[in-house]
Amino acid sequence: MIGYICKYTPVELLCAFGEQPELLNTEVTDFAYADRLAHPNLCFQAKAFLEHSREVEKILLTSCCDSLRRVYDLLYHQGKHEFLYTLDLPHEDRNCARTLLTEELIRLAGAYGQKYKTVFNKDLFLAACQKAARTFPDRPFLAVLGARVSRELFSAIAEHAAKAGYPVADLTCSGHRCLESPPPEARTMDFPTLMSWYAGALLRQIPCLRMSKIAGRRALWEHENLRGIIYNTVKFCDYYHFEYGELRKETAIPILKIESDFTPQARGQLATRLEAFTESLGPQTGKGRAANGRKQLYAGIDSGSTTTNVVVLNENREIVASATVRTGAKARRGAQAALEIVCRQLGVDLDDFAGIVATGYGRESIGAATGTRTEISCHAKGARFLHPEVRTLIDIGGQDSKVICLDEEGKITNFIMNDKCAAGTGRFLEMMAATLELDLEAMSTRGLEWQEDLTISSMCTVFAESEVISLIAENHRTADIIHGLNKAVAARTAALVSRAGGKAPYMMSGGVAHNTGVVRELEKRLVGKVFIPEAPELCGALGAALFALEG
Repeated sequence: MIGYICKYTPVELLCAFGEQPELLNTEVTDFAYADRLAHPNLCFQAKAFLEHSREVEKILLTSCCDSLRRVYDLLYHQGKHEFLYTLDLPHEDRNCARTLLTEELIRLAGAYGQKYKTVFNKDLFLAACQKAARTFPDRPFLAVLGARVSRELFSAIAEHAAKAGYPVADLTCSGHRCLESPPPEARTMDFPTLMSWYAGALLRQIPCLRMSKIAGRRALWEHENLRGIIYNTVKFCDYYHFEYGELRKETAIPILKIESDFTPQARGQLATRLEAFTESLGPQTGKGRAANGRKQLYAGIDSGSTTTNVVVLNENREIVASATVRTGAKARRGAQAALEIVCRQLGVDLDDFAGIVATGYGRESIGAATGTRTEISCHAKGARFLHPEVRTLIDIGGQDSKVICLDEEGKITNFIMNDKCAAGTGRFLEMMAATLELDLEAMSTRGLEWQEDLTISSMCTVFAESEVISLIAENHRTADIIHGLNKAVAARTAALVSRAGGKAPYMMSGGVAHNTGVVRELEKRLVGKVFIPEAPELCGALGAALFALEG
């Protein structure tokens, strides 16, 4: 087996020598080995490849980017591989470029054949070329574009897309490897002539971003069957962050951006993003329970990381009961406790509900639910019900923050979530309140009495706590410290709104919406009023109840 990373790798040539090329694109648990060899800010797909390099004895690289050139230098210096080779790859498809690549292919064939005393097998080569002649799906599909995607992340994307009835095509820089079929006269060509055709076939693929002319990439998103794009970027990659911004301007096809680092993703948040994205592509049929002929009640359960909220609607879309409990260690128990409360309020039992839809991170654990929806869809639905004019919903929950953009009809046009960090969330404020020996209610208004305009420079929960402790030791007033924290949360939230392209009118949901200090600082940065509903923490559960009612 020989490992490779780039779609321009001459895989078919290696097959002609009886080799088994393998794309090294699985996730790793850490970068201990790579960080010993290279700078920690090296592109993460290159770092992951360095980690995998210990598992293989033969490696073929191309000079497709600076990171892989660096990887080759590092591995060459290590001197531990049985076969290590790099192919000089042209940046364009012209006669001189094809000539250069032809010479490179012939040089590679000579080096490999001499190393392993094997000869080129034309039949194996042409069979491999024919196998690489792939096409796009012949029915509506979703595509993963951008930088190389890990095998595990792609499988997760495909799994969620399949639930919505869509196949997924890997059109990333290493996934979309599509050669033209060999010409009829290929069997009679001599080796240099055949390699000349092969060099052209490699270079005529839809270009990756490191090529000089990239207009051909439009074929990736202009296909008539394409319904949605999951755009993958890799941390510290020099190319694909830029294309994402341009792509949003060029196409009206729905796009979801994911940044990966080739380590296992937080599956709960990833599932929320993917399910919300597929939900936004078109209507889904609900799994609502048939009405039992007695009371027409519809419940929504928002099972969050900190609290579980339940809202009950009647057939007239009126809120008739609600409850909020701590989620605790088991999402199922939190939901059961909240349902028991609303049942006591109404004098009913679960059989009196015509439908129950669960949302939030714990939605799949709620046995009483007759259907599930992501919190993205449910918060958008609830916001539209509470404030029909809203165009940007800001939801700051216990351990995450979301910005959801809506059009005039309440349809989701874009959304963004914070990544792998509780900075600026309810948990962040809860920990800061504990450090200041206050409860959250007192903290929500105490900062309004500030006099000195302090700045909390760190949004990391651990570092911010240390900063707050230092400010306390310096005898700064508690109100001034809280004001600094409010500014920090508002600044981070406003940045999310800007990244999502949010516009007024604004609305805020989630428990942090009760914090008057944060809301006022956020309004300053957005230069606009933020609507706060009477019970902002119930917005997601309300949306879930509306989905239950509508079936």
